[in-house]
Amino acid sequence: MSEVNETSKRFTRRQFVAGAAAASAAAVLAACGSDATTATTAPTAASAATKAPAGTTAPAPTIVSSGSGGITPAAMATTAPMGTTAPMAAVTSGGKAPMGSINYWHHFTSDTEMKGLERITKTFQTQYPAVMVTQENIPNASYIQKITAAVQAKSLPDTMMVAAERVNDMMALGALKDLTDRVNSTGLKAQFPDNRWSVGTVNGKIYGVPGFMFVNWYYYRPDFFQEAGIASPPATWAEMSDAAAKLTDAGKNRFGFGMRGGDGGEGFVLQVMRAFGSPLVDDKGKPAIDTAKATEGIKLYTEIFTKLKAAPPSAPNDSYAQIMTAFKTGQTAMVMHHTGSLKEVRDALGDKFKTAPYPAGPAALISDVTPLYNGLNNAIPADKLDAGWAWITQWGTVDAEIALLEETGYFPANPAAAMDKRLTGDPIYAAATTALEKGTIAPQFVGNAGWQKQTVLPAFQKVLLGQSTPAQCVDEIAAGLKKATS
Repeated sequence: MSEVNETSKRFTRRQFVAGAAAASAAAVLAACGSDATTATTAPTAASAATKAPAGTTAPAPTIVSSGSGGITPAAMATTAPMGTTAPMAAVTSGGKAPMGSINYWHHFTSDTEMKGLERITKTFQTQYPAVMVTQENIPNASYIQKITAAVQAKSLPDTMMVAAERVNDMMALGALKDLTDRVNSTGLKAQFPDNRWSVGTVNGKIYGVPGFMFVNWYYYRPDFFQEAGIASPPATWAEMSDAAAKLTDAGKNRFGFGMRGGDGGEGFVLQVMRAFGSPLVDDKGKPAIDTAKATEGIKLYTEIFTKLKAAPPSAPNDSYAQIMTAFKTGQTAMVMHHTGSLKEVRDALGDKFKTAPYPAGPAALISDVTPLYNGLNNAIPADKLDAGWAWITQWGTVDAEIALLEETGYFPANPAAAMDKRLTGDPIYAAATTALEKGTIAPQFVGNAGWQKQTVLPAFQKVLLGQSTPAQCVDEIAAGLKKATS
């Protein structure tokens, strides 16, 4: 069953703001405080278009395909590659270089991410010395609450990072500016494949410029595999479960699989459900979970921990820091993430690890590849528009994307960067290239992010803690989805 396309159901901005406030009032209040660090840089001048897009109201939510159709090399090859300097989209209105000051909100936090951001900023500063960018990093878990509070207080930043799963929510809040005219009139649209724009497009309007891609893969220890007599990395979920059990050695305090049961673990649960044949929503955006298939997937996945004891005892609470530390220190033999953690893993393990594409389920290979966008405040002042446009388009240049890749591992959204020898010359990226070609796109709809955090994650954790069964977990997830989309 397809999970594609647009739903005719309208979710108004007022309804979304009210729902977000009710669901996370405490978090919103906390997000109003000064909980982030700032970094100031003087960026470059990429530029703005001949026509500033008009403001918009919140449109109906968009449901984007999560089918098994991949992102093909042919699709990548049809674009006009973006150059190493500012894209041709960066031509200022009036022919003048951007100047002035803007601010930027993002949810980068790790040392590697901050180093990547620093390099992007330096590139920008060199090209646009008359623009100063003040950056504020906000914890990912409280990002949407901070945006919600800023909308209500009319204090949004000029530019902001826009995660794919938040596009519809941020649109419903009225936070994002319609960039369609500018993207089309400057030629920027043609410089990226259509699939780079799809998740950031709502009802035909573009609200984000691609910065980089989240490309899923998993890391594994070939030396541990050799010890356990496993010839090759698992290609299916059944093989993953079997390998996790064989790789577990209680005497060495070693576990086969680093399960993320804490914050962020909800995304893995949904990909497993889909891999076992259960869609999340239908082509009209209505709940479409197949209870039997979803239960089968969650049963296999959770039993890696509950039955096989092949994940660390801390798994129900483990989030990114814990699963990556366990892998880097040799406590786990396999861990699922995306290319963004490569630099961190490589610094810790050198050549003692390898990468592989996500395992397939009995119904499909579900391995989501997702653009990370940057967008503009819907009410950005006219005198800051060119500078803001310069900043968000700078991220998609070859040099900026390769700089971020080198510091983090985040995969380029720009096809020209993906063909750069600095990437193609590194064999570790072969798994990412395969994942990109076969990648899927998760469904996006208003309320999606909140449903995942408030329903999917706690339902999953209950199974890990022995407080629920896989079947009960699916029932809870389905009921929450019905409420989120009603």
